[in-house]
Amino acid sequence: MSTTQSRPSAATEPEPDGAPQGGGAVRETLEDYTLRFAPRSYRRWTPMVVATTALGGIAYMADFSIGAGIGLSHGTGNALLAIGVAAVLIFVTGFPLAYYGARYNLDLDLITRGAGFGYFGSVLTSVIFASFTFIFFALEGSIMAQGLKLGLHLPLWIGYLVSTFMVIPLVIYGMKALSKLQVWTTPVWLLLMVGPLVYVVAEDPGTVDRFLAYAGTSGDGGINTASVLLGAGVCLSLIAQIGEQIDYLRFMPPRTDKNRRAWWTAVVMAGPGWVVLGALKQAIGVFLAVYILSGVGPAAATEPIQQFRGAFDAMMPSWLVVPLAVVLVVISQIKINVTNAYSGSLAWTNSFTRVTRRYPGRMVFVLVNLGFALALMEADMFSFLNDILSFYSNCAIAWVVTVATDIMVNKYVLKLSPLQPEFRRGMLYAVNPVGVVSFVAASGLSIAMYFHALGDTLQPYSPVAAVVIAFVLTPVMALMTRGKYYLRRTDDGIAEPLLDESGNPSASPYTCHVCAQEYERPDVTACVTHEAHVCSLCLSTDRSGEHVLPV
Repeated sequence: MSTTQSRPSAATEPEPDGAPQGGGAVRETLEDYTLRFAPRSYRRWTPMVVATTALGGIAYMADFSIGAGIGLSHGTGNALLAIGVAAVLIFVTGFPLAYYGARYNLDLDLITRGAGFGYFGSVLTSVIFASFTFIFFALEGSIMAQGLKLGLHLPLWIGYLVSTFMVIPLVIYGMKALSKLQVWTTPVWLLLMVGPLVYVVAEDPGTVDRFLAYAGTSGDGGINTASVLLGAGVCLSLIAQIGEQIDYLRFMPPRTDKNRRAWWTAVVMAGPGWVVLGALKQAIGVFLAVYILSGVGPAAATEPIQQFRGAFDAMMPSWLVVPLAVVLVVISQIKINVTNAYSGSLAWTNSFTRVTRRYPGRMVFVLVNLGFALALMEADMFSFLNDILSFYSNCAIAWVVTVATDIMVNKYVLKLSPLQPEFRRGMLYAVNPVGVVSFVAASGLSIAMYFHALGDTLQPYSPVAAVVIAFVLTPVMALMTRGKYYLRRTDDGIAEPLLDESGNPSASPYTCHVCAQEYERPDVTACVTHEAHVCSLCLSTDRSGEHVLPV
């Protein structure tokens, strides 16, 4: 028997106040499943195509600059340790999030709702993630503008405009366009990045010794705990990158016996595995900065365009050096900034729709996100990059560690948090103190430490504080509340289970009586008022509350 309900035409029913405005809004959410579960019928890509698309965004050049800044300040030894410490933490916390995104086909905001934050509580983290995307868009745009200035002599302000507006046509088309862009540009990017590095080391092995011996400007070259933690704090600002990875991983196909190995490989590589490539790029950034330091000075040595100009200069005719360096920077910037703009638009839309119960369309927030990024670029954020990232990392760490701890400890060890993620309005409490209290306490105290409120001695330890407080307080809050505030209801009014016999989200279709579109089982609940079914977005935009299930 079909699970699709026969209902009168949607035109004959009064549209609830706050339903998605017009067919265009509904169609847009179905183009890339903004704000909702990604259905099996849309997820046609193989695991490797999804992984390649997700990893394409890791082409960003900021890693080279981040690594260079840490290395020049604290020396190679401290920088490499800082990079390693941050990478391990990012991998460990990223794994459960990536698994949940790929297994249940949800973005990180939807996962966060059911992992200790509640329906409205996760608005806090949506804003944190959205700010991550425009901060790093601005950083990458600044790097591209530096390349355009060097290669085409464009003033920086024009370069900022070019780097901002060129991504708009690509972002409009979502996953379909982004998958093609990332797959086709990745080989060229890898060749241009790896080629000059291999050549420099092969031609002058002494560069490795000079790199390893570099002591930095603020130390004697010895290992120093404070320097390592300060450097790790900068690197940990990238911990929220897992959110962008999950924006792609949610399109993974169902896991089956036939594709099990490919599925797990893709999830690990493109989920937490992104940090392996990121850490390598940061280490390369230290190497290239030391390599060109004597020629360009410390200020320019942190600029990726100057780093690769120096590397290409060792192996290419002079007339090819600048063009190739510019091509590398432009390709890298496009690959990551389409992802930043795309993911940022999803995060802003998520927050706005929940708070206002209106859905203005994802493209509105593409432009909002780009506006914030352009303002940061024009304010010359590149000149105080490490300060921005160090401050931001405390919030990002608190969020990701809280969600990861809820999944690993509260779900699987304490069994106080439901194993299956819930995101639909009416099924969740507005705010769950488990995640919200843990996040606010961890980010608030670590930020206070960063700004010396607890003394100069503790300042370098602010990222450690964010990790420890979030990791300890999340299970403590779950125990104190006995898991009471995770689910407002345990029954969504539909008899069919959410998962099929293989543990994958069910693909059974149901028709939403509000927008008259068909959705798969995890994206709908019963509507008691109309004895029908309603989709998650129409629930989110229902300002009268008539479709929300009673307690």
